[in-house]
This record gives sequence, structure tokens and C-alpha cells, in this order.
Amino acid sequence: MLIDSEERWTAAREALVREAGGTWTDSATRDMMGMSAPEWSAYLRDELGVPMSAREINDAVVERMQAGYRESVPLLDGAVESVRGLASRWPLGVASSANAPLIALVLDVAGIAACFAATVSSEEVPRGKPAPDVYLEAARRLGVQAGGCVAVEDSTNGLRSAHAAGMAVIAVPNRAFAPEQDALELAAAVVDSVGEVTPDLVLRAGERRG
Repeated sequence: MLIDSEERWTAAREALVREAGGTWTDSATRDMMGMSAPEWSAYLRDELGVPMSAREINDAVVERMQAGYRESVPLLDGAVESVRGLASRWPLGVASSANAPLIALVLDVAGIAACFAATVSSEEVPRGKPAPDVYLEAARRLGVQAGGCVAVEDSTNGLRSAHAAGMAVIAVPNRAFAPEQDALELAAAVVDSVGEVTPDLVLRAGERRG
């Protein structure tokens, strides 16, 4: 996890729903956390009443997100330094629910694209989080066994996804949308900020996987 993106996603989706004449609900943000692009696009259409095709919904939301990221990327404090420190020790991968173009844009703007040997969007696999698909595919592209990997996650579905893939997980709980307690209990380590994710912590998490 590199950025605090949930509020951006919520704003982009809610604006589209309201402009299109749909009905935004209080549970929508949590319902969609971890969903792949095809899944949340269908949710906006079928559950929130957006009268557009899933592809049109996806493209409209991604366009809003790209415009926002070009102005500013909401990088978490310490994220860039943590990535560079970990990349000096191991090959890194991204396993994200975000669309592939958004992943590439964030890594480019943050200046850390070269730190990642593989990036996977859940739109590229059959199921989004909490299914393990995106993490399993990231491990495959890295050429390693999932059971030898350590993931860093901030959400309920992200924690469950990485754990289901057989990975040790470090939790950095999202402050606005805190993970459920049973999901946090899957983590081998819990820290307050991504800047605390050091090579030493990764090694310890791998040794005491939850």
C-alpha cells in the first residue's frame, strides 16, 4: 500500500452516481472495497442504479481518478522510503484493486516504478479481493511461491486476500475505514504507518505468519 486512495475512489464514484441519477448509499464505499473494476462497475450499475454499461462506468470513474492523480497523488507518509528500502533487498510486486492505468500512473508520479518487478490489477484476474487471485498472480509474475511472500495491506478484504494466498501479512490499518478485527487477527504484524515497514519487520513477519 502506497497511497490513501479510498476517499478519492468514493468521491469519484459518488459523483458519477449522483450525476447519472442513481442512488448513493451509506454502505457503498465499504461494499466496494477490494472489488475489481468489473465488479464495482457492475455494482454501480445494478445496485446503485447508474444507467450506463459497466465499461462506460469504469471509464468515467477512471478518467476522474487519473485527473486527480495528475494534480496530486495522496502518498502515505514514509511510503516511498519504505519501498526503496524493501526493493534493495527483494523483488517487489503490486497486487491492487485499482485499474492497471492508475497503478502505472501512481508509480510513475511517485518516481518508484523501477522498484517493482511486477504489477497486477484485480481487473486482470477472475476475482477481486478478498479472493486470493490478485496475490497469487503477483507471486507468479515474480517467479516465487506465494507462501514465501509478505504482503502489506490496509483493508479487511486486502488482509483476507493476501492471507488466503498463503502470504504473511503486515497490516497498516486504514484510518478512515478500519479493518474488521477478525481480519486484523490474520496479520503477522500490525503497525501504525507504512513508514514502519522495514526489511527487519518483513523478516520478522515472515517468521511469525499469522
